[in-house]
Amino acid sequence: MNWIKNFVRPKIRGFLGTQKREMPENMWIKCPETGKMVFYKDLEANLWVVPDSGCHMRMPAVERLKHMFDGGEYEEIELPSVPADPLKFRDSKKYVDRLKAARTKTGRDDAILAGAGRLDGMETVIAVQDFEFMGGSMGMAVGEAIITAMREAVRRKAPFVFFVASGGARMQEAILSLMQMPRTTIAVQELKEAGLPYIVVLTHPTTGGVTASYAMLGDVHLAEPGALIGFAGPRVIEQTIREKLPEGFQRSEYLLEHGMVDAVVPRHEMRATISRLISVLTHQEAQPFRPPARQRKKEAADVDAGEASES
Repeated sequence: MNWIKNFVRPKIRGFLGTQKREMPENMWIKCPETGKMVFYKDLEANLWVVPDSGCHMRMPAVERLKHMFDGGEYEEIELPSVPADPLKFRDSKKYVDRLKAARTKTGRDDAILAGAGRLDGMETVIAVQDFEFMGGSMGMAVGEAIITAMREAVRRKAPFVFFVASGGARMQEAILSLMQMPRTTIAVQELKEAGLPYIVVLTHPTTGGVTASYAMLGDVHLAEPGALIGFAGPRVIEQTIREKLPEGFQRSEYLLEHGMVDAVVPRHEMRATISRLISVLTHQEAQPFRPPARQRKKEAADVDAGEASES
């Protein structure tokens, strides 16, 4: 045993603060379309859109809200709590353990994050379904959160914007999760009776019972490029009908051609598009938000740094 190498030197390094920092595991992210590696800071600065291929990667729920609201400022809507495991469900793992793991990973109680604030000066309520939390699956907590957020929009007399991403109903809650389909449908009806716009943005992926309920009940349906949108997945359909599906089947561009969505909007244009829709539907004049000069300089510096790293 080398006492100086194994004991004395680490102590000195620790005292001087010169210990080597560990490199994060996700410094580089692989583009699923081209296979090219992208530095995560460049991806973050580009709203999680791969610069070369235009592939829309999954955007964190918190960052989605910050991007939509003026100055990134909003009031988070307090969402109700529900029984954690009403059916005492267990498959290969206890449901309560899966919930704990998802809560530790995301820092949230469930798959919905909602906030109220201003979008180009117009009061708006926005909810985001977080796919990182158990695939954005719809259970009692999601149903209660959606109803609460929509009723908050009614209380504030504000339009409601919903960024949807989900694998469908949460199987661990069985019939209780399916009951959220009619319950959220009633909440959507309350928005319509109040004369408030309901704008749905379909992101990758949006499938299952979510597509069969609140995701397809909007006044306007937008979709991000390349998003998978449907009820059953393509593989299940192919196995059922024993036929090869058309190229791009169930992708947002295919659905636009067949009239299921109103527009496919790139992420960089989404904020301006929703602002125009709210302005038209609510007869308000949008006041485009301009960040302070210091923030504009920082954003420009980030863009220049990203371009320099690419070259």
